[in-house]
Amino acid sequence: MLTSPPNLLTLSRVAAVPLVVATFYLDGHFWHWVALGIFAVAGITDFFDGWLARRNNQISSFGRFLDPIADKLLVAAILLMLAAFHRMSPITFLPAVVILCREILVSGLREFLAETKVSMPVSRLAKWKTTLQMVAIGVLIVGDAGPEGLPVRLIGELGLWLAAALTMVTGYDYLVAGLPHIRKPLDKP
Repeated sequence: MLTSPPNLLTLSRVAAVPLVVATFYLDGHFWHWVALGIFAVAGITDFFDGWLARRNNQISSFGRFLDPIADKLLVAAILLMLAAFHRMSPITFLPAVVILCREILVSGLREFLAETKVSMPVSRLAKWKTTLQMVAIGVLIVGDAGPEGLPVRLIGELGLWLAAALTMVTGYDYLVAGLPHIRKPLDKP
């Protein structure tokens, strides 16, 4: 059901994307913190939508479809905005590209496997990767608006590099798990 609480939480994450993006166009450190607040609330909904769906037995096809898309929209949009507004150094574009490419790879793999009726559950390491990635992005959103004397941007960039390393490991794990299904010959009609 589209209006179930878990689905509404997922939809709120999609709605948060243009709000966070809009804050990048507003002047002043205050807006960095507003962006972080919106992003943090959106990130928290990622935990609660799944938890509520399982707890209340409200798992739906719509939710299973939209949840990973909402995550990817949020992460991709903010990484692009951080790059466009020079809130991370050009060398840090590399882990951002790794993260985005892995998301596309895993999405494509999951779509293929869904057609063959094979599910690919999220691994515990992938959940840690997502948590680290979200924290690093949040720190980068704050950037120069962070506490004086604290290398906030550097901390965020290091976190993004670590998240990218985990991204490569989990992406490889998913690929290895999916390869046997990809290599199977197609059934002839």
